[in-house]
Amino acid sequence: MTVVPPAATDRAPAKKLGGPRSVVLRALLRNRLAVLALAVLALLLVAALSAPLIAPYDPNTQDLLIRLRPPAWQDGGTGAHLLGTDQLGRDMLSRVFHGARVSLLVGAGAALLAGVIGTAVGLAAGYFGGWADRTLMRLADVQLAFPSLLLALAVVGFLGSGLWLVVLVLGFTGWVSYARVVRSEVMSLRTRDFITEARAIGVTDTTIMRRHLLPNVMAPLATIGTLHVAAAIVAEASLSYLGLGVPKETVTWGAMLADGQLYLGTSWWVAVFPGIALMLTSLAVNITGDALRDVADPKAYRR
Repeated sequence: MTVVPPAATDRAPAKKLGGPRSVVLRALLRNRLAVLALAVLALLLVAALSAPLIAPYDPNTQDLLIRLRPPAWQDGGTGAHLLGTDQLGRDMLSRVFHGARVSLLVGAGAALLAGVIGTAVGLAAGYFGGWADRTLMRLADVQLAFPSLLLALAVVGFLGSGLWLVVLVLGFTGWVSYARVVRSEVMSLRTRDFITEARAIGVTDTTIMRRHLLPNVMAPLATIGTLHVAAAIVAEASLSYLGLGVPKETVTWGAMLADGQLYLGTSWWVAVFPGIALMLTSLAVNITGDALRDVADPKAYRR
């Protein structure tokens, strides 16, 4: 009888997003909508990172002599301002590019912060159980009792505006979904043989959570994180629309929508272009999240 050393079984293979990389890639390429969404996100990321280089004008430069110029393809438009100008003569294309920087930064930052907090809470609650689980989950219930956007409005309204404050608020109000999913996954894994054997050979709880449990919950975390990015982008736009987001001198799509709502009847482009950018970004992120969820489902790979 051959005895298998504990070291050979002290760790289960981490769940990958559906299996080998080639299988994942083939599944994504078969989803044409997901490919299109990823292409849109890639273009937005390039535009956001290179906005100071590719934007034709400074987004805050005002010129009242050319205020409310229509887009280049309409009568009165000019090639110098492809998307027209706003009520203060600022170039719309430049402002849309710079607005992408804030939206993507807030979305990614809030999702990352919420993911770190929620994963830590979920790992602790699911692994230790008992009083730790009850305490942390009751804290999550309290968090869910307050609507996230309403809580963000209250905190930002009390502490003032600021880019990093918005990231912190949206991050601290969005960790519950991560925690609940991670807790559920960990509770199903902690009784598995590889966890039991790791404990038997003296592996510490911290190491078990870091090396054996965390890699096995990355698939659902990737899906939740992607969807949370879209939710955070919309939340930031909502705060900026109400004048409670980032400072007024910082270009955001939400503030552009607020500025352009008075001109919808006469100068539609002032509000429509930032609205289209916000819609496309949120839609592309949500489609990507749905694709990752499908990839994480083993049934998606049955031939």
